[in-house]
Amino acid sequence: MSTRLIRGRQEAAMEYMFLINVDETQGPPGDPTADGFEEMMAGWFAYNQMLTDGGHFVAGASLQPSATATVVRNDSGTVTDGPYVETKEQIGGFYVVSAADLDEALALAAKMPTQGAIEVRPVMFRPDA
Repeated sequence: MSTRLIRGRQEAAMEYMFLINVDETQGPPGDPTADGFEEMMAGWFAYNQMLTDGGHFVAGASLQPSATATVVRNDSGTVTDGPYVETKEQIGGFYVVSAADLDEALALAAKMPTQGAIEVRPVMFRPDA
């Protein structure tokens, strides 16, 4: 748990990870030659600025397509190429945000400019927080 300036007071805040699930069959979201790319990026820049201005942003990034993933299974000692699970939707990016509670985290996730599903999960422990 960290602290954050909330309503003018320093208050305890939880951290939540937003796992952004995208349908990779729809094509790469970061193609700068695609129609609507600039409008899409403007939405993301505005979202990032809202998180930063509100003191919510902790970390975040877009991920390369799931075909670039490698899975290490510590229980069996195997290393395999590809994503963890076979499904249409894959994790395309993530954010770690600071929020007063789950309701605020869900409200922040709902403002994200994506058509995909967003899994919101509390962070259990972060050693540098």
